[in-house]
Amino acid sequence: MSLWKRLLDLAGNAFHLAAPDVGPSDPCSPDPGDMEFAAAVVALAAKMARADGKSTLDEAAAFRAAFPISPDERPMFDKLFALAQETVHGYEGYARRIGKRYMAKPCLLEDVLDVLFAVAAADGAITDGELTYLMRVSELFGFTETEFARLSAPYFPDRAPDPYTMLSVSIQASDDDIRKAWTRCVAENHPDKFIARGAPVEFIKAAHEKTAAINAAYEQIKSSRKQKNRAVTPRESGRASPETSRAYQNAPAGS
Repeated sequence: MSLWKRLLDLAGNAFHLAAPDVGPSDPCSPDPGDMEFAAAVVALAAKMARADGKSTLDEAAAFRAAFPISPDERPMFDKLFALAQETVHGYEGYARRIGKRYMAKPCLLEDVLDVLFAVAAADGAITDGELTYLMRVSELFGFTETEFARLSAPYFPDRAPDPYTMLSVSIQASDDDIRKAWTRCVAENHPDKFIARGAPVEFIKAAHEKTAAINAAYEQIKSSRKQKNRAVTPRESGRASPETSRAYQNAPAGS
């Protein structure tokens, strides 16, 4: 069962006392029966829409697009969303609980951030207030500033992220370690993985953009390192420079 269907079931059971439909375990899905998680995600998305001081219909629609909400269940979601977006206050508590509970499932927390980014970008631009909100939620989820820069890269196409940041490696990493990091990042963000998990179109599109950014970063690093290797000085390569050779040839005898 996909994350999106699981969220729907959990949120529905938060208001209806029917037993949750427990499906097979998914390393990127919340724990079976964790109704608080579903309600928290809805609240975080609603408060995300309020982070810039106003909420729009586009932002609410973006949130609905992330979930396969049936017509008879939509009023329940709309009610919770409307109540939560009345104020941005209280979002840190939701984010802190989710981050603590699922610190061992970073892929799940990344999915939640993707939901929030989609809501923030729905009206055409991510404002400073929304970016501050996203950065704080990311921090409470346990992500570092470097990890946030990587996760946010697809939503800021006009910015050129540091290629080493995109691959989550140090600039001092070996070529082999960089290649391994690139392989891992591509596997984690490949669109086919999101399709198999039943993610909505918006997140599959984001996966394509992430994969493209990861590949571009890898190519940039390879190109930069090739240029650096070509720029090695003759002395460093073990050869005397032409200037040194001429100076030796013209030196007085016995010097």
